Amino acid sequence: MIVFNEVAKKFPLGNYALNEVSFEIDKNEFVFLVGPSGAGKTSIIKLILREILPSSGTVTVAGDEISSPSFNKISELRQKIGVVFQDFKILSDKNIFENIAITCQIQGINKSETKSKVLKTLSLVNLKNKENLFPVQLSAGELQRVAIARAIVGEKKYIVADEPTGNLDPKTSWEIMKIFKKIEGDKTIIIATHNSDIVNSLKKRVITLKEGRIVKDNKKGGYDL
Repeated sequence: MIVFNEVAKKFPLGNYALNEVSFEIDKNEFVFLVGPSGAGKTSIIKLILREILPSSGTVTVAGDEISSPSFNKISELRQKIGVVFQDFKILSDKNIFENIAITCQIQGINKSETKSKVLKTLSLVNLKNKENLFPVQLSAGELQRVAIARAIVGEKKYIVADEPTGNLDPKTSWEIMKIFKKIEGDKTIIIATHNSDIVNSLKKRVITLKEGRIVKDNKKGGYDL
């Protein structure tokens, strides 16, 4: 479970990225974060990853108050969370297998098990037999599938994605969302997006933000700003 309790993030000039934000996300729940640019979606993701700390309020992940200054299990926290970025962040000097295997190596998984997990995950994201290719040989949609594979391989409990279809055409965007649907129910999934068609079609929980505040939180919601 992820819990935000009256979380605020204030910048030095006095403006707020988030202001009195409270919500709970249950284990294996699928949630969209929507709202205009600057509404606070990325700030929520950064708080979950403990890349930033709140100015006030608390953030709890899997029972740990990660917003506490005394929290010292940052590495363990991030090993539980797979992250998918809009710009992929794939290492160009490593092949596809190596890009995904990095996650397993960080988790201390042995070579034999790493190979098995990587190949299984490549099959899941429809990139079977492409493990020896390099990023330059793949399309943008394929690169995003590599990014998702890297995020979900191993023992990740949470997947957070920041605009995962932002650089993709509509057809490829739907192919990406089908992958998230495949892992639904097995992991907690949080996706920040501007893609109204996907949000309206999937009918998942939708948390809508505006100017750093939650203005709507609907089960089986839609993209309604």
